[in-house]
Amino acid sequence: MVNIDNFIDNPEVEMGEQGGPFQIIQYRRDLSCSPDDAQVKWYMAQMGVKKKQILCTLNNETVILQAGAMQWFAGDIQLSTGVKGVGDFFRKSMSGSVTGESGIKPEYKGSGLLVTEPSYKYYLVEDLSKWGSGMVVQDGLFAAAQGSVQLKTVARSTLSSAVAGKEGLFNLCMSGKGYVVLEADAPRNELIVIDLQDDVVKIDGPFAIAWSSSLNFTVERSSKTLIGSAATGEGLVNVYRGTGRILMMPQV
Repeated sequence: MVNIDNFIDNPEVEMGEQGGPFQIIQYRRDLSCSPDDAQVKWYMAQMGVKKKQILCTLNNETVILQAGAMQWFAGDIQLSTGVKGVGDFFRKSMSGSVTGESGIKPEYKGSGLLVTEPSYKYYLVEDLSKWGSGMVVQDGLFAAAQGSVQLKTVARSTLSSAVAGKEGLFNLCMSGKGYVVLEADAPRNELIVIDLQDDVVKIDGPFAIAWSSSLNFTVERSSKTLIGSAATGEGLVNVYRGTGRILMMPQV
């Protein structure tokens, strides 16, 4: 039996978003500071820039983390690489090299508590059932997922959408049932959620951080003609067509 004191019951700890085995905790103030950086950290706290961690409560289940994300765990939890043979190792290694994500993501299975390294970024707990057939994310956003979630690499439909759209040639796609955690540069209350029903959204720049895999992503001129695009000053825009969801930051 493990007894843990002064963790989630610490008065400096706030409980945030929760879904499945995941709950986000954040520290009201960063007290681990010196006189040299105390002023900076005080202003960070006033602006809501606080240290956060993912708390995973496992009950005879599996969670997948980004490589190197684990800080500590307690209980009957076993760690594995999730690699099933030499072929799977090379496949996942190649997948990581093209997406900017770690291809080999450790899996933790059992019962107990698991906590990730602290981060000043913003964690988003997402239910995949709200994303249709799956969720595609920008490079570097994956933080954690339930073991029931399938991770795979998907290619952009056209070379133009990858190069001109600045989204990369490949992205990570998560599908199946369960919850995932994203590590974003913007808090939840700044993000814009767009739900499409057989419609189209055009975005000038890489502001969409996640979108349903059912959407068709292309890059097109903002106007039907080159002269019109030049006159509007917009040039090329990212276009998402179909039925699904988009999660967008207001600024990058």
